[in-house]
Amino acid sequence: MQTPPLPDEARADMLDHDVRRSLRGLPTNLADTIARHLVATALLLDDDPAAALAHAQAAADRVPRLPAVREAVGIAAYHAGEYATALVELRAARRMDGSGHNLPLMADSERGLGRPERAIAYLRDPQADELDPAARAEMLIVISGARRDLGQPEAAVVLLRDLATAKGAPAPWAPRLWYAYAEALLAAGRPEEAARWFTSAAAVDDGETDAAARAYEIVTGQPMPEDADAVSAEDVDSAEDVDSETVDAVELLGSAPTAADQQGLVGPVGPGDSSTSGATDTEEGDAAAVVVNPDDSVEADSAAAVEQTHGPSQTG
Repeated sequence: MQTPPLPDEARADMLDHDVRRSLRGLPTNLADTIARHLVATALLLDDDPAAALAHAQAAADRVPRLPAVREAVGIAAYHAGEYATALVELRAARRMDGSGHNLPLMADSERGLGRPERAIAYLRDPQADELDPAARAEMLIVISGARRDLGQPEAAVVLLRDLATAKGAPAPWAPRLWYAYAEALLAAGRPEEAARWFTSAAAVDDGETDAAARAYEIVTGQPMPEDADAVSAEDVDSAEDVDSETVDAVELLGSAPTAADQQGLVGPVGPGDSSTSGATDTEEGDAAAVVVNPDDSVEADSAAAVEQTHGPSQTG
């Protein structure tokens, strides 16, 4: 495989300090090259995941026994849709460093490979109980999606309900969580509730998801116009074949978070699943964060979810 040229903006001093320390045993020039490839991986991850993967693989070709390097390859492969490669590399990194923080990515890669039942099994991994709050949320988003894949939408709703409806200020992962919860509600045949949650997600996601468009389409039955900023009652009045319950729902869309809060549904201002094709594009383990400073039943899954989000292991 041809080594990709290093971009000038990929400087070795941008590498995460802990990862940089792991390169100290290498010759200086090699350490600098590996560092720059890892930084390039992070810089290109969102815009050109294939190029990011090429840089990560270039680093792994030189130093295949460093867990941070194998992790970078796995993360980049995940973002590039190379799910089989992602699983191989993330498992290798886990064997090397013993960490389970990439379990959500591994589970979602199983989804991407069309194996939702294997994704669900990750919720019972002993290290799943040790995930931090953000990673736990991502894991539940992935498993909820896997339940939808298996045609079990009510189980998907149950998995996310407690975390999505928890009181308090929205966490950084709230847009993704609420989006995934809306997806589960929609799959379960509850479009009015789904519209509210899509709208709540849109209110806090800074345009990173298509939540607003999803809400608009549910309540009007039409694609959202490109220049539309919000859903209004007038939109519904002019739409065809919209039932009275949906009309009632759209009247809440302009202030859905407040309405939901009054019902005890969300916090003061108010999953994963902002990408619904293939895997969920989960954010836990993003390469930029890694290398650059800046018997399966509904009841079993529900119990596991409650234990993770409310049990003694939760720290935040």
